[in-house]
Formats: sequence, structure tokens, C-alpha cells
Amino acid sequence: MTKVNEILNLARELRKNQTNAEKLFWFELKQNSFFGQKFLRQHPIFYNTLHDSADFFIPDFYCAKCKLIIEIDGAIHLERKEYDEYRDGILTELGYTILRFTNSEVETDIFTVLEIVEQKIKSTT
Repeated sequence: MTKVNEILNLARELRKNQTNAEKLFWFELKQNSFFGQKFLRQHPIFYNTLHDSADFFIPDFYCAKCKLIIEIDGAIHLERKEYDEYRDGILTELGYTILRFTNSEVETDIFTVLEIVEQKIKSTT
């Protein structure tokens, strides 16, 4: 199996094992048109593919047209701030905008989260 296939399988597993906040967000996201923008969940973004390398990140939610990434962060992200900053730096250099929300924000105030996403989409289209 190639590395790309392994990465795609990992993304499938992540989609099967979403957190409650990710499930709630995805339900709302796919129910709303968000101005016709298509979002994918747990979709790999490849970069630095020189020399048979396949460096990648798998964001929680991704809109290719808007180059928008949405992350729903659980408690584990408190322990991996440096990695998240490194990752966000690379993705930002590649032209992506990243919005981060906590599980709690999504679970307790989903409509404000969706409003922020909507405003970001309006500003990029």
C-alpha cells in the first residue's frame, strides 16, 4: 500500500471517529448552504511532495474554494500548542485561513460559531 493510500485510510478512520462537537458542527455545516461552498471533513492536504515525500495535514473541515480550514479543538490541543502553531504556519504560508474553535464553543454556542464561519466565507468570496 502506498503512503497516499495509508493517509487516505487514516482520514477515513478519523471521519468514523469524530468527537461529539465535530459531529454537531458537521451536521449544521452540511444542513446550511454556506453560500454554495462545499466543505469536506477530515480531508488530507498534501504539501512538500518532492522526492516521493508526502507531507500532509488532515484538518477537521476544509473548503478548497475559500482555502478555509476549520479546526474543532479538544483538550488534547492544550498539550500540543507548538505543533498546532507549526502546522498553522505551514498552512498559512500555503494560503489557507484557519479558524479554530473549542469543543465547548461548538457544543454550547454553535450558532455563533456558524456565524463566524459565514462571515469568513463572505469575506473570501
